[in-house]
Amino acid sequence: MKQIIPMVVAALVGVGGYFAFVHEPSTPAPQIAAATLETPAGEPAANADGEIDISTIPDMMIGNPDAPVTVIEYASYTCPHCASFHSGTYKSLKTDYIDTGKINFIFREVYFDRYGLWASMIARCAGPEKFFGVTDLLFAGQSTWARAGEPAAIIGELRKVGRLAGMNDELLDSCLNDETKAKTLVEWYQASAGADEIESTPSFVINGTKYSNMSYADMSVILDEAAN
Repeated sequence: MKQIIPMVVAALVGVGGYFAFVHEPSTPAPQIAAATLETPAGEPAANADGEIDISTIPDMMIGNPDAPVTVIEYASYTCPHCASFHSGTYKSLKTDYIDTGKINFIFREVYFDRYGLWASMIARCAGPEKFFGVTDLLFAGQSTWARAGEPAAIIGELRKVGRLAGMNDELLDSCLNDETKAKTLVEWYQASAGADEIESTPSFVINGTKYSNMSYADMSVILDEAAN
């Protein structure tokens, strides 16, 4: 189980205090996004109080929004335990509870590092209809893209995942260079994970109660009880 480190913003800042949104060497790179979180070149949208407007970040959900049980998963795309959950427990959960409309399932990203943030930006750029499919691809290929080595290599592998989901290079360039989206996502993550007191991944909030990682058998008992 991966532990969340306070003040995670520092982990999302690249070498020299910059995001390194780099591209494959073989692909002509558009303007590289490079701005610190503290002094951004392009400010995220702000609300009336001058704060970053995280309302622009929607929850990604699947299942029945009117179900009596809502499950929120907090996970990082670079967390091995999260990948294990999605390769096993989640598949049974989807078959027995999500696809049958018994629960509403919400996925919220946690950012331990910039690589997980980049993965999140690609998944969200694919759109709500493809988000969970891209998430499945990211977790299934985690050992490949997350361990590719240098940032440019990791970006190259993430772009391959995006292409598998039907995203072209123009869209991928636009997604990975969206400084405003990156900074807003970080602010959104901190607000949502902080509100639910998330300390590790994967973690779950089931009808308002927080749980740590668990087996499918244990989760199904909790879900059945919550539905009654």
